[in-house]
This record gives sequence, structure tokens and C-alpha cells, in this order.
Amino acid sequence: MAKPLKVGLAGLGTVGTAVMRLLEHERDKLAARCGRPIEVVAVSARSRGKKRGIDLKKLRWFADPARLAADPEIDVLVEVIGGAGNPAKRAVETALAAGKPVVTANKALLASEGYKLAMLAERHDVALNFEASVAGGIPIVKTLREGLNGNSFNRIYGILNGTCNYILSRMEEDRLAFAECLREAQRLGYAEADPSFDVEGHDTAQKLSILASLAFGTKVDPGAVYVEGISSITLADLDAAAELGYRVKLLGVAVRTEAGIEQRVHPTMVRKDSAIAQVMGVTNAVTVDAEGLSPITLVGPGAGGMATASAVVSDLADIARGVRIPPFGRPAARMTAIRKAPMQRHEGGYYIRLLARDRPGSAATIARRLAQRQISLESIVQRHEIRPPGGGQAGRSGAPVPVILITYATSEDAVRKALAAVRRDRVISGRPQVIRIEKN
Repeated sequence: MAKPLKVGLAGLGTVGTAVMRLLEHERDKLAARCGRPIEVVAVSARSRGKKRGIDLKKLRWFADPARLAADPEIDVLVEVIGGAGNPAKRAVETALAAGKPVVTANKALLASEGYKLAMLAERHDVALNFEASVAGGIPIVKTLREGLNGNSFNRIYGILNGTCNYILSRMEEDRLAFAECLREAQRLGYAEADPSFDVEGHDTAQKLSILASLAFGTKVDPGAVYVEGISSITLADLDAAAELGYRVKLLGVAVRTEAGIEQRVHPTMVRKDSAIAQVMGVTNAVTVDAEGLSPITLVGPGAGGMATASAVVSDLADIARGVRIPPFGRPAARMTAIRKAPMQRHEGGYYIRLLARDRPGSAATIARRLAQRQISLESIVQRHEIRPPGGGQAGRSGAPVPVILITYATSEDAVRKALAAVRRDRVISGRPQVIRIEKN
């Protein structure tokens, strides 16, 4: 059997320790599959004395991950530190420049530096593998880069953040408000103390930018992603969606259009009978629309130590077998600057919830403003408050009346301009709720 692949592991948190456990548990099977053993020989972490439940006595220790990356005794660097900047960035760059392949789970680093790192890896003829950076245990990177490399992609979309999917699932199933579900997610460890990166859609945007580069051959650019979070979603929206045959999910969507590549993250209504609508809790899912194929949906754990470790070890196994593919599926020199499709030109159906002032002419004014923008309605639901006996005329309490509109396909620009005019007319209270509808 060939000599072992010697691994330097930077980061000993949940993922790093899971990688070590998985490599130990699968040692013999991996050696048989790869033709050589895979062994962690050196590690780096912030605290040497922290109890992690793994034996580190035989491993060399480096306080600085960049020094670990430069160590001539390691063959490959696994970076699971996280973060777009140093020390992760310096460690990865050091390893690649030294001619060592890198396996990373770092979505933030890839989103900000992916193109430059791909160029560096190719310049030194080494692998840069990052299956673990998107959707945890779902092999979506290999699916796009290798499994479907003979197909052209039209659209890729999915549930890429388990925290948001857990919150929306709990809201729907247990009739709980957003704030209460968020507190529960924090208690269970699904959400951070500051949850804004997750619930406002930024985590999903970073992952989507990586998938879009793999699918469309563009340079990674998270700044090209339109982003909305889920904090505005209410039980009223989920109830209305259910009545209309939909379910609300936070989706990341990348699609090829005549105007360019459209990348967007936002709450989305999907048909209840679609595969992605069935995905509940912290689970992730990704759907790929490719030429010549019916849509393919991959479902699985999107985070967690063992799910992420599984992806890391899979990447290590490729390196042990001598497999090296351009990081983004094509030579980095052939990756193009993204031609961003303006969000205003997005076309599709819309759910709109308004609080119409309960007075004559409000509905007519709303309808007129929509018609002026050539927005056609598929359905309209008006819910009047029913007052108790002796309380006066039903539906004439003076309180705003919820009105729910479902549009046929129209443009983002038309919807926004129509609603801006409605607000200027002062026939509604508060801000309209707008949720896009994704065709499945």
C-alpha cells in the first residue's frame, strides 16, 4: 500500500473534532478505497488545553495555522477555522503557495476570495476542494462540478440555511411567532446569539454565490446577490400560503436569464406538492435544473459536525486517490465576470398582503394602481373582521382590512412601482408584505 496522506488540520471545533473521529472510525475502509491511509499528523487551534474528547498526544501542535500550512511534514491542509479573513485566509494561501492541496469548509472565505484562491491552486497544480462549504452533507459541489459536467444549467435553487428552515417550520407546525421560534432555535444551538447573519439571508447568499459560480462559470461575487431575510414573515403569511396551496421557504435562487445571471435570496412561496416544500426542520435541499434532465433535488443535513466532516473526508479521499479537478469545474482563467441581472427585471408571480383602510374606494384605488402597471391578478382574498352581536355592522369596524393578492407573472419593477403609488394614495396602513412565488 502507498504511503499515508499526511493531513494538517487547522481548527478543532465541532467540525475539526468530527473530522478526526470520522477518519479514525473509517480508517481501514478509507485505506482500502483510496489505496493509502489518511492520517492527521499535526493540528492547530486557539486553545491547546481545551478538552475535546480526542487524543492529541501523538500530534504535532502549531499555535499559528499558517505555520502548520507551511510544515513540510504535511501533504494536505484541512481548514475548518472559518471566517473570510485571517488566520484562515493566510493558512489557505500559504498551503497552496507551498504546493499543498487544501480542503476547506469555509464558505465566507470562498465567497470573498474564491476566484483568487482557484487561480493560486491552479498555478501550483494542487487541488482546492470545498464540498463542505455549501449544504453540509449534501454532495452538491461534486454534483455540479463533476456529476453533471456534461450539462448546461438553467437554474439552481434551494434551502441553504437550516436555522431559517427550522424557524419557518416551527412557525407553521406549532403556530408560534417568529420571535418565539428564534429563541427556541438559539436555545437548541441552531441559531447564534446574534442571529442576523442567518435570518437576514447573508449566510444563504454566500453559499448561493459559490453554487452560481459552479453552475454558470462566473467569478464568485456575493455582492451580486439580492438579499432579504425572514424576520418580516408572520403567521398570517403562512396561513394564507397554506390556504392557497403554498409553503414559505427562504430560498437562494440563481437562474440564467437574457439579462444576465439572476441571484436572489428571499422568502419564497413554493407549491406544497413540490419536493422542496416537503423539507422541514434544519434539513437543507438543493434543486438543479439542467438541460436534458428533469429537475434533480438533493436533500440532507446542511450543518452539524458529522455532516460537514463527511464532506471534508470525501474531499480528502479524492486527494488521496490523486483526483484533481479545477476548483470551480473549469480553469479559473475561463471564469467570467458575472453579468448581473437587475432585480427590477425579475419576473414571476407575487403574493401581496395589504392592510386596506376600511373606507369606500380603497379597493378600487388599489386595483387601478395595479392595472396601470399591467399587473393581472390570479386571486384576491379580503378578510373582514366579524364584530360581535350588538357591535355594529360586520366588516365596518374602521380597522384596516387584510387583503391578499396573488398576481400572474409580472416584473419586480411593476410591483414595486404599483405599491409605491398605493402607499402615496394612503389607502393602506403600514408596509405591504411581498413574497415572490417560485415556479417548481
